[in-house]
Amino acid sequence: MARLAIIQPCLWFDDQAEDAARFYTGIFPDSAIGTITRYTDVGQEHHGKPVGSVLTVAFTLAGQPFLALNGGPVFRFNEALSLQVLCETQDEVDHYWHHLTEGNPAAAMECGWLKDRYGLPWQVVPVRLTELLADPDAEVVRRVTRAMFAMQKMDIATLERAASAG
Repeated sequence: MARLAIIQPCLWFDDQAEDAARFYTGIFPDSAIGTITRYTDVGQEHHGKPVGSVLTVAFTLAGQPFLALNGGPVFRFNEALSLQVLCETQDEVDHYWHHLTEGNPAAAMECGWLKDRYGLPWQVVPVRLTELLADPDAEVVRRVTRAMFAMQKMDIATLERAASAG
């Protein structure tokens, strides 16, 4: 039987791959640094990186495999792709929001979105929000959506109050 494919996001950094992987694995449970590869002299005319510097860092976050690549300043993260953290409790929302915004005073965006110190977009989302937005009552959905758009970090109690305000 054929082995199932593994989807592993590759995150392109200028030269912060190892620092970023250590930062992220310090935030999420069931996380670890794996194999670290290094640049050699082969292809140096293309990559321009010092021999022995970090090329890639394999790591896991909450059991999900990732690869961080030091590819140079060619590409930057943007909101076309974000990592979504689904949280069961307000304590989880607060924990991830606090740590992911650390070191980036302009991190907070709207509706649970933020950018971490490396510019990587994240969404810290309570599962309860997704449940409320699927409510069959269109007015509940409207009130919850209005409350969501007024927030940066999601607040479950405020979303619940909006849902029951009718």
